[in-house]
Amino acid sequence: MIGRLRGTLIYKAPPWLVVDVQGVGYELEAPMSTFYDLPELGREVALFTHYAQKEDSVSLYGFLHEAERRLFRDVQKVTGIGAKIALAILSGVSVDTFARLVHTGDVTALTKIPGIGKKTAERMVVELRDRAADLAGAGGAVPSRSGPADPLSEATIALQQLGYKPAEAQKMAKAASSEGDTPELIIRKALQSALR
Repeated sequence: MIGRLRGTLIYKAPPWLVVDVQGVGYELEAPMSTFYDLPELGREVALFTHYAQKEDSVSLYGFLHEAERRLFRDVQKVTGIGAKIALAILSGVSVDTFARLVHTGDVTALTKIPGIGKKTAERMVVELRDRAADLAGAGGAVPSRSGPADPLSEATIALQQLGYKPAEAQKMAKAASSEGDTPELIIRKALQSALR
């Protein structure tokens, strides 16, 4: 089992990143909450990881904070929630915000996260409410600078991978985009707008 990786960040394009650990490149899928705080390419990074094996695939997920990994694992215990929705949750809200929404039973706000319908939100409230206080712990996120060629397109693609339809993702990204924004910042602003 791979629980943590430390190495050089050599690639990042939401939701994928590659960390070189002594010549071996580990490809990981990560939520936007992790992308916001990633260092520049070529810098060292340490990530908590979650290894998942299915009949037809093996996946490795990366998180900067243990609280994110814990939430990722806990929400998948709820019926009907898999890794994709767990990543969307972490990309849409902070661990602390999610814990507060579950604790207060705010089903309406939870349904604004892509992939979460009313029944799933209600199940999360029922099944996770007792653990809501334990889930809290990750700090606020700060966007990182990666300097891509077309931040708007990259943000649009990432929003689609989070579960938004192409037209909706493009509209959200355009509305959130400002001159000089990184893809991570555009995605972050688009997701914050969607939750209002």
